[in-house]
Amino acid sequence: MTVINAAEYKIVPDSHVGSALAALFNKLSEIDGEKALVFESGNYYIDAAELEYEMLYITNTVGDKEFKKGEIPHRVRTALNLKNIKDLRIEGNGAKFIVCGTATNAALQHCENIEINDIEIDVENPDMHEMAVIAKGKHFVDFQIDACSTYSVEGGKLYFNGVDYKTDALKKYRAAWHTGCVKKDTPNTIKRTHHLFLSAIKAKDLGDGKVRIYYLNNSQIEIGDRYYVFHNRRDNVGIFIDFCKDITLNSVSQRFNYSLAIVAQNTENITLNKLDFSPNKNSGRLVASTADFIQICMCKGKVTVENSYFDGACDDCINVHGVHFKIKSIEANKITVQFMHPQAHGFNPIHLGDEIAFINPATMLECGRATAISSKLINEYQLEIALDNTENAKIGHCIEDVTMCPELEFKNNVMTRIITRGILLTTRGKSVIESNRFVSTSMSGILLSDDASSWYESGMCCDVTIKDNVFEHCADHAILIKPENVIHSGAVHKNIKIIGNEFKDYGDTCMNIKSSSDIEISGNTFANDNRLTVKNCENIVKDF
Repeated sequence: MTVINAAEYKIVPDSHVGSALAALFNKLSEIDGEKALVFESGNYYIDAAELEYEMLYITNTVGDKEFKKGEIPHRVRTALNLKNIKDLRIEGNGAKFIVCGTATNAALQHCENIEINDIEIDVENPDMHEMAVIAKGKHFVDFQIDACSTYSVEGGKLYFNGVDYKTDALKKYRAAWHTGCVKKDTPNTIKRTHHLFLSAIKAKDLGDGKVRIYYLNNSQIEIGDRYYVFHNRRDNVGIFIDFCKDITLNSVSQRFNYSLAIVAQNTENITLNKLDFSPNKNSGRLVASTADFIQICMCKGKVTVENSYFDGACDDCINVHGVHFKIKSIEANKITVQFMHPQAHGFNPIHLGDEIAFINPATMLECGRATAISSKLINEYQLEIALDNTENAKIGHCIEDVTMCPELEFKNNVMTRIITRGILLTTRGKSVIESNRFVSTSMSGILLSDDASSWYESGMCCDVTIKDNVFEHCADHAILIKPENVIHSGAVHKNIKIIGNEFKDYGDTCMNIKSSSDIEISGNTFANDNRLTVKNCENIVKDF
């Protein structure tokens, strides 16, 4: 094994290393065989302004129409950028990489057999700001701004200032639907809330991080509540994994990322162990990610997430899904299909030999199958796929790539302050959700979905075990099984076991199940008698 010490390439603690890291990762792509890259413990600074731009099409991120005139869609900079590297083990030894400016924290593209151990990534003064309510009067509210944020008040306007942003808060967040709020009486719960500055008039600087906002109406704001305003356009992510195989992240921490903390697409076999995605304790903030913590899209093999801690996400903790492509045309043995959601496009996850299912979007059931002979992008939004048959294809229906449906093992994890769902699952692969703590979700703890009309996230769940978990608080159903079919012609989800779980607190019926079959519910404990509602289900076996 070849051992490379980062210090030999002038990558040492307490220095700015962005350009040197880029050069070193480029060199690693040229070294064959097993190799280890070793860092010394300490802080490493990466200036976003030194990084090169590239085009990254990342699922579930920013749509083309969200960019302003003159901007180049999908052009981003990446702090830790690994491309075309094989057989690499990174030993961080506690190295902390601090990104100065707006960038994607890390990317692995066309890599194989990569293991990253014991590193931490943080962002210096990101465009994410906590405003804690410390006082209020009839027409004003006093806020304490978190210590890591830099602000100014100019002409009655409140600005948040960073390396590459200056945000007019009262203007930008006046009608923001994505503002987060942690109420003083429920400190483990974060929820999307009302428009914080909708009736705000002007700001006054009180000094020492305190600002006064004058309002026409401040009746919904209470002393002790903590509000989070942030840049919510998903044009950067935390760690992006694209077209890779056999990727392991072990003891990796992220203290902040713009949008999704990990996005993996078109990748085979991912192991995530001992992750710590939680805010930097010195920041005072309670939010670490402005969107999901983990997004797995159009992957295969096995995805393992275990022994990890997830604290403060402004969307799901984990979402595992495929893509329902809509059939736009059929010609002989070729079909043209289209990405339908604006936040997913520009990549081709369908390969020679993949098994393709034809899906009726009304029933969410299969109409037949074929095998992919070839696949190519013909533009950002459309693919041309040659199949061994198009007998059951129909314009307006969708396809699902059955091959690109990974297994999921999600064990021994803790989730708290999750603004939507703990686990959003739509994959045919065998899924085991075991021995986790759902401390607080503002929607369902677990949602089994499947839709072909809104997010177009596939597909049906065929083998799911939910075992020995503790649901401490779920504002909605603890478990919601709800395929988005509009016509019931048979079960969409099947073979589900809900065994030995403890349901301490849930907002509605503990379990709500629709259009599913072959379900075992046994050995669970419940907070009350509102245990189960069902609709159009078959063969449910329960012990209560």
